[in-house]
Amino acid sequence: MAGEKETVGIIGVGRMGLAMLKNMIKHGHTVLARDVDETQIAEARKAGATVVDTPAEIGKTATFVIAIPVTDEQVNDVLLGPNGLIETVRPGTIVAVSSTVSPDTVQALDEKFRAKGANVLDAPLCRGRAYADAGTLLALVGGKPDVVERGRAVYGTFCSDIAHLGEVGHGQVGKAMNNMLLWINSIGLIEAGQLAATTGIDLPTLRDALQMSSGKSQALEDWDHTTFTFALKDMQIVSQMADKAGLSLPMAGAVREMVKEAKRLKATNPPAWTGRKT
Repeated sequence: MAGEKETVGIIGVGRMGLAMLKNMIKHGHTVLARDVDETQIAEARKAGATVVDTPAEIGKTATFVIAIPVTDEQVNDVLLGPNGLIETVRPGTIVAVSSTVSPDTVQALDEKFRAKGANVLDAPLCRGRAYADAGTLLALVGGKPDVVERGRAVYGTFCSDIAHLGEVGHGQVGKAMNNMLLWINSIGLIEAGQLAATTGIDLPTLRDALQMSSGKSQALEDWDHTTFTFALKDMQIVSQMADKAGLSLPMAGAVREMVKEAKRLKATNPPAWTGRKT
């Protein structure tokens, strides 16, 4: 594929996927799109994508496929289920998984797609929606060097940074550790904000000071955009990894329980670190 533009299929054109799609089209890629949400599909068509009815239709044409459903089960369904991509995927195709899923899930997918002559690129994404719009996401990738190199040409249209962490599965390991630290920090920000507010201190002023000190964090920088929507799912992945490794992680276990209440607090009465509520 050297020197040629990949024909890209994207399965999942929600808030993030649609922004990625628009950036790929802007950079000259032909894009096929599939989603179960008719509103999002209409937006993909408006942006210039060719809309298809099933993932299997994507496999007939695309040389590079990006899957970004939410859960492990959804990823397996669109890739392996009835009318799934694996029914029609052609040898030489790269199947990139940019959902946040278990490392075991992408490793199992890689084994199945290699039997078809295709390769999996393990490529979860970091930084969130505004970065997707700007084309400045971070991809944490795992895969063979030649697969990663082909992936750079596509992911470079919506990522400013691509970190190759190792083999398939290691991208998801990196994302799990990133999210574990994010939610540990975010829980800390709720508790610190609640405590500081009892003293009458101005939280935005304190935030500015903390961002110049050892309490600095990206979680505090992005506080307005933090929703805890997928925090429990993220921490369940961490727990599964810990169980498999036979490790006791008390802090991770506590955070897994605390994010349930944090989701409600952030949506209703969060510490006003920036003076604005989401």
